[in-house]
Amino acid sequence: MEMMNRISLTLVLLAALTGQAVWAGPAERNQAKRIHDRLTGVSATNAVIDNMEQLLLGNSVGPYSGDTSGKTAAQYAIDTAQNPNALYFYNVTLKNFAAPWTNEEQTVFTDLNDYTATAVGLIRDGADFRRILYDDVVYHANPTVNPDYSMDNNTHYENLEDLGPIAGDLSDDTILISDLQSNVTTLNPGPNGGTAGVMTSRAGSMAFYSDGTNRAMFRFTLMNHLCTDLEPLKDVSRTPDRIRRDVSRSPGGDSRIFLNSCVGCHAGMDGMAGAFAHYEWVYNNNKTDGHLEYQNTANVNKFDPATGISLKHNINPDNFEHGYIITGDSWVNYWRNGQNWLLGWSDYTGPNAHPSLGVDGKGNATGNGAKSLGQELANSTAFAQCQVDKVFKSICLRDPNVFAADRSERNTIRDAFMGAYNYNMREVFTDVAAFCKGS
Repeated sequence: MEMMNRISLTLVLLAALTGQAVWAGPAERNQAKRIHDRLTGVSATNAVIDNMEQLLLGNSVGPYSGDTSGKTAAQYAIDTAQNPNALYFYNVTLKNFAAPWTNEEQTVFTDLNDYTATAVGLIRDGADFRRILYDDVVYHANPTVNPDYSMDNNTHYENLEDLGPIAGDLSDDTILISDLQSNVTTLNPGPNGGTAGVMTSRAGSMAFYSDGTNRAMFRFTLMNHLCTDLEPLKDVSRTPDRIRRDVSRSPGGDSRIFLNSCVGCHAGMDGMAGAFAHYEWVYNNNKTDGHLEYQNTANVNKFDPATGISLKHNINPDNFEHGYIITGDSWVNYWRNGQNWLLGWSDYTGPNAHPSLGVDGKGNATGNGAKSLGQELANSTAFAQCQVDKVFKSICLRDPNVFAADRSERNTIRDAFMGAYNYNMREVFTDVAAFCKGS
């Protein structure tokens, strides 16, 4: 008995240290269980494990051909036509995967909202995931299931979540449907218009456009979708001509602080954050709900009636009166040059070129509005690598940048994501789950 207890304790400690469950039995069956558990968060039925085991052994099951790498077993696990528990991949794993992106606290403990629903929907549909940062797209409940969509509150999504994973199943494209933001909001879709994926979602707007100067939207988009914060990107050699008047050039009376520190973030950030100049989060009277407004010249308390610029973009002009004055929503990416070229900016050639973007004579990308900025960010190598890194952490429970084998596999999946997979995140999840299936 004492020996058995020691063995049990050893297995528990091994599981805790490796972040992997330990099962007895054939290797392929253990791998099938691990793949299923990591993707769905729930145990599989014996029949599903039997079929996944056969796939791992190289045998065909239904429409799936055997693949000992584990990829087809992972595809089977998230196929709702084959696995009754696959719905938990969409309703739990993906919802929790995207939830931290929707709030400054970066917590998973938040209600379903239009930001998370759109992320889940794009992944579910195998869509080009770059669209999350620039497209005129939003996912919401089918009105026959849940009719109360509103720009002013999150009740629609809370009610959908309250229906549970069956009646409110996010894996069902007749329940969670794709729509145009411009169809259900006051935002316009034009080439430089108001719609820009989750950057103009209600949840994202409430978190990152409320109060402040809209720089938060830029910073948290970097954190959530390029996996970097401002500090690692600090480059004091960049042109400071876009830094606004609200930034003191002599903080604490010492201009060296600005030149050796502040300019490093603000030159790049203020150069690009001007894309959000026409947006403002407007609270309702009780300040518990609200909505996003875009270039609303009739709202003279929030917008300049002549330019449609939200007034907060030119606040505190006396901090440095010779600073940049925002008169439109143009932006420039000074980080294409200098150390931050390592983010892997696209040259916009070939089938994915975006004609709304330009590159000036010094090699800096330029554009107008959040939509084109979203295209600039989403076409970077950093965006693609970030998505794969986040999936690694979600499914493998570890950072792929620690071990050489993980980095190599991450790079392989990243390159496929940008190439053969055409930015399909479902392929990333199944590749990562197969890699982390264990032995």
